[in-house]
Amino acid sequence: ITGRRVIQRADLIGARLSAVMIREGTSGDAPAVAAVVAAVAPEGSLGVEPPVDLADWTRRIKELADSSGAMWVIESDGEIVGYASVSERTRGVFVLATALLPAARGRGLGRALIDAAVAHARAAGAHKLDLEVWADNARAIAVYTRAGFAVEGVRRDHYRRRDGSLRSTLLMARRLD
Repeated sequence: ITGRRVIQRADLIGARLSAVMIREGTSGDAPAVAAVVAAVAPEGSLGVEPPVDLADWTRRIKELADSSGAMWVIESDGEIVGYASVSERTRGVFVLATALLPAARGRGLGRALIDAAVAHARAAGAHKLDLEVWADNARAIAVYTRAGFAVEGVRRDHYRRRDGSLRSTLLMARRLD
């Protein structure tokens, strides 16, 4: 998805999410995207832990939107319920980040965000799109695998959480050329 093209998924959504749109995000979306991150963080599926510093995350997301990165948001009835972003990690390799509120999951919207990120990275000349996912996040791993990502490595007991526990991640990537 490039420019202002929009995907509408009203038929897929059901009662909890009605009119749904996936569009390119802007810096003006940063506070709402930060709120999604804050809402999802307590689940333990993101790298960030609660409490989320909304001001800091809003600033980070604005910087991403204003830089060479790209972002897409899912809107349901005018509210942002998920996002995906890509930024260049190193020459030709882009990194993917996503977060979806529970009501937006299981409806193909995460996959639509991934497809937008893949199209953008490919159009920008990237040869690879990568990501990091908690090793115990089976649902996300399955979505990424179906989208063509493969495990390239493991970071065992790499991240220490605030409670002192250590968590492992999988490094996943998809070749684009």
